[in-house]
Amino acid sequence: MVAVHRRTGGTVRLTPSGRSRSAQACGLPTVTVCQYLTQNPDRMWSSFNEWFWQEKLWLPPNSSWVALEDRDGLVYPHPRDVLAALPLALALVAMRFTFERFIGLPLSRWLGVRDQARRPAKSNATLEKYFLTEGCKPKEPQMAFLAAQCGLTLQQTRRWFRRRRNQDRPCLTKKFCEASWRFLFYLCSFFGGLSVLYHESWLWTPVMCWDNYPDQPLKPGLYYWYLLELSFYISLLITLHLDVKRKDFKEQVAHHFVTITLIVFSYSANLLRIGSLVLLLHDASDYLLEACKIFNYTRWRKACDTLFIIFSLVFFYTRLVLFPTQILYTTYYESIASSGPFFGYYFFNGLLMMLQLLHVFWSCLILRMIYSFTKKGQMEKDVRSDVEEADSSDGDVVQESLPLKNGAAPTDGPRSRAPGRLANGHAPAT
Repeated sequence: MVAVHRRTGGTVRLTPSGRSRSAQACGLPTVTVCQYLTQNPDRMWSSFNEWFWQEKLWLPPNSSWVALEDRDGLVYPHPRDVLAALPLALALVAMRFTFERFIGLPLSRWLGVRDQARRPAKSNATLEKYFLTEGCKPKEPQMAFLAAQCGLTLQQTRRWFRRRRNQDRPCLTKKFCEASWRFLFYLCSFFGGLSVLYHESWLWTPVMCWDNYPDQPLKPGLYYWYLLELSFYISLLITLHLDVKRKDFKEQVAHHFVTITLIVFSYSANLLRIGSLVLLLHDASDYLLEACKIFNYTRWRKACDTLFIIFSLVFFYTRLVLFPTQILYTTYYESIASSGPFFGYYFFNGLLMMLQLLHVFWSCLILRMIYSFTKKGQMEKDVRSDVEEADSSDGDVVQESLPLKNGAAPTDGPRSRAPGRLANGHAPAT
């Protein structure tokens, strides 16, 4: 008897009882394993898939993939479905660039977002080579050695590195456009997901995620929302080298990989119910964070401060209260109430714990910002940002000059080094 594996499409010679027989017992020519795999790459791939998708690894005891075959008009998730996320991710990248070029950039100008005009570092092959190969922040002894090597003073060398670092920092309009795109997606994703899950029982009672698991048919709305979320996070990886890099860059990359793995695994193992709750909890605060960034870049201080407080409360409640008490509790205890643990159980919960550790890390950063907020009375900057390193001490960063009228001096431009004195050194008449 020849059977077709639902996960791979490969054929396997089986006995009437369903167990595989050896090649010799089936009357097939006997070859070595290496010869077989070399001569039959398709069979090799099929064999790997059959080993990888073992039911004892990914499904609860006494469950099988047969229960997840499409039948009687009911559709179930299949791993191959997630491949549709790849072209959709590329489409999202194109949509993002179009949005930033034709909507985000004009909107930033209309809202008064201005880039800072930075003085470029003078051409210096020795310092440039060190900057690219050794690092952008040399220590004091190395700074003195470079100064002597280039025939510059120590202050000139420091200024060169400050100006060179400024050249690599993203401008304010780029940050605004990036935050605007993410705000738009997270906002649509959150309310779209909420509309999909609002009438589902497991949204309000997470233990219902395991009702009759894994025999849970796939609903179209949940499929499209899940696919959109997966595509978005893949698009973030594609544009990672173009995005604004902050101090938590490594944590962001880890978060993207963990999230993509969770989405793919939960879809393949038909864990969409609990996976949808995880996505909804994250989207609940993400769009608030991006909105807070937008108001910060436009210098709408009161709106930024108010949104930051709202974001902090929502973040702490969803990530530090609801996530561990509702999501982690039900996946750790209630998911195996009627069956024993298996490899997929440990794998899924391990990924969720990695997310929780990232939540704690970002909560500490938010608490630092709250401390700064209560101490100074307003939000000044994102603690993850490098803006505070701008070379303003030597006047290397100046605001874009506004058009002058009737020869009037600019009110926010660079001043004379001796404030209150005229060009000839005399004090103005009073």
